[in-house]
Amino acid sequence: MQSSGKQIYKRLLTYTYEFKAAALFAVIGMLGYAAMDALFIQLMKPFMDEGLTEGNQDVLAMAPFVVILLVLGRGVFNYMSSYCLSYVGSQVVRKLRQQLYEHMLFMPVSFHDKHSNGELVSKITFDTEQVQQAVTRALQVAIREGAFVVFLLWGMFAISWKLSLLFLVIVPFVAIVVSVVSKRFRKISKKIQDAMGAVTRSSEQMLSGHKEIHGFGGQEKEISHFATVNNHNRQQRVKMDATRALSVSVIQLIAASAMAVVLAIIAMPDVHESLTPGVVASLITAMVMMLRPLKQLANVNSDFQRGIAAANSIFEVLDQEKEKDLGTHSVEAVAGDIAVKNVSFTYPTKDEPVIENLSINIPAGQSIALVGRSGSGKSTLSSLLPRFYDLDSGSITLDGIELSDYSLACLRKQFALVSQHVTLFNDTIANNIMYGLDEKMSDEELVEVAKKAHVWEFVKDLPDGLNTEVGENGVMLSGGQRQRIAIARAIVKDAPILILDEATSALDTESERLIQEELDKLMVNKTSIVIAHRLSTIEKADQIYVLEQGRVLEQGKHQELLAKDGAYSALCKMQYGE
Repeated sequence: MQSSGKQIYKRLLTYTYEFKAAALFAVIGMLGYAAMDALFIQLMKPFMDEGLTEGNQDVLAMAPFVVILLVLGRGVFNYMSSYCLSYVGSQVVRKLRQQLYEHMLFMPVSFHDKHSNGELVSKITFDTEQVQQAVTRALQVAIREGAFVVFLLWGMFAISWKLSLLFLVIVPFVAIVVSVVSKRFRKISKKIQDAMGAVTRSSEQMLSGHKEIHGFGGQEKEISHFATVNNHNRQQRVKMDATRALSVSVIQLIAASAMAVVLAIIAMPDVHESLTPGVVASLITAMVMMLRPLKQLANVNSDFQRGIAAANSIFEVLDQEKEKDLGTHSVEAVAGDIAVKNVSFTYPTKDEPVIENLSINIPAGQSIALVGRSGSGKSTLSSLLPRFYDLDSGSITLDGIELSDYSLACLRKQFALVSQHVTLFNDTIANNIMYGLDEKMSDEELVEVAKKAHVWEFVKDLPDGLNTEVGENGVMLSGGQRQRIAIARAIVKDAPILILDEATSALDTESERLIQEELDKLMVNKTSIVIAHRLSTIEKADQIYVLEQGRVLEQGKHQELLAKDGAYSALCKMQYGE
């Protein structure tokens, strides 16, 4: 259901409730500021009529002091409103950012499959900034200039209600213009956000894929794509500014027309004879002064609409359901007995199932291997076990209990995953190895683990050793070094079930042989699932499953499958070049 701008803004203002006191002082400051300006115009009448025309010395003597006091009051109120409003605005943005970050962190993997990183980063950075504009600058102009218009009208009515009434005729016309323009502003703001997401996405793609771009000579393609995206962003901004300029001009034209009518009436002999110079000067000054706040109020509408569109895009994410965690079963460590029964699964972004009616039994403490062509569903199974995705049908049990009955924290504690796609954090090697541990390890324990995973071989020569920063996603390390750190992480986690998804794919033959020995030690007394293309690494497995299009094609031990002379045997012959 599409929320209206009013509902979205109301919801946004609920974020300010926590900072009520600062918000109240900000409003008092804005009203005080507007009152000082309106009072200045109001005091022109006695200054001209009593001071200049009637020659009242007391009034003339007081004038300089009144001006100083008004300017001083204006300054105090301005500082009060600006500071308090900035405080509230920055707090709202901090709160929104934090909420958005935490919400994205607990979203299911399928959510991240559908949205690019650039688009989500743009929401956390750009969209929240737009919201701040709506909460601070836009609100300041709306309240301060709105109050100024009200005070001016009030003053005009006090001076001459008949003439002021004529000026009020403009209100419905201004309201119509604002209403029409608001809809357009919000529409363009949404397009600006999408365009900004595309700019972030394109920039992120260029930065993360720069090696591939250089390698395949894709610079021209990327430049032309970015130029299109960048230009689209520019076009939307120009549309926004053109609409804003047009609305301001129309509103000022309406106000000037009303003013012209009032001036024409004042010019009539019967009317101007009954008015004093002070009344005429105050009225005309008030009407002229009203053009500026009307212009600003028309302008601020675009900030409001931009903020509302940004808030809407943030709330769309916040309103999406977090990863479901309804399981209550919790154990310290499982035995590791896994049963996959008639499981079917389709990725949310695909139409065809990746796994269809799959059944596999993995007794506790045994080692099984999954082989098959790319896309046969091997890695998908490794994502279903820690429940990164929910099944379409069938069931998976761990120690006889459905995976969905375990709490997610407990379930994921039971698995250590070493994948071919290693993610490292922009931190030290030591902290990457200990990632997720409640208590840090001693230096001796850490070195011991580093030696087991053959991380020590390349770390010992680095100036900072294990305290070396790895750069963003381990950019300072080779693929093989990153994979060794992932293996060290699995050793540290020491979970009852080990999933090795192409765990040694980035290693050379010599390193692979050494690390395979360590992995064999790590797999003792653990349930392990090994996914491999290199068949030499799985010959010792208790059971080998050959998968094809998400189904089991063959199963058995290495020698049994070779004797069958089927799909597994064909894969072996192909690899060993027979």
